Amino acid sequence: RVVLSHTTHPGNIGAAARAMKTMGLESLVLVNPGSFPDPKADMMACGAEDVLRKAVVCGSVDEALRGTVFVAAMTARLRDISHEVLTPREAMPLLAQHAAQHPVALLFGTEMAGLTNEEMGKSHVQIRIPANPQYSSLNLAAAVQVACYELSVALEYAGLSLPQTGI
Repeated sequence: RVVLSHTTHPGNIGAAARAMKTMGLESLVLVNPGSFPDPKADMMACGAEDVLRKAVVCGSVDEALRGTVFVAAMTARLRDISHEVLTPREAMPLLAQHAAQHPVALLFGTEMAGLTNEEMGKSHVQIRIPANPQYSSLNLAAAVQVACYELSVALEYAGLSLPQTGI
């Protein structure tokens, strides 16, 4: 599942749903979104409104992650946390391995500040998309697209399809 924590702009929710659908992912979980449902989310979904309609809204990250066995936290900021920091290409085979048997989650933070240290602590691995060190801030939907693409490649390489994994 893709978990978006405290998303402030509804357009980013719709764009993330579109990014997910293009890669075959359907399970979107929102933690305290600023505005959802919202016409701006529908507009940015561009054909992925079905992903939005199935989205689950939760009151906490713990609730959103319930039932998952492996959580990958996406962040642009380096932290002083003991998690291993991997690129999406390095991390997604781990997710694919776990997803073959159990639910997994990709955890994304708010657009302005990303994930809190507390939210990061709920993950098993930290994923950082390699980017320009002087400007490493990706739009939320762009980060979702990169992560979902790399996960779909890892699943294909492992001989799995998204319907088999239940992602």
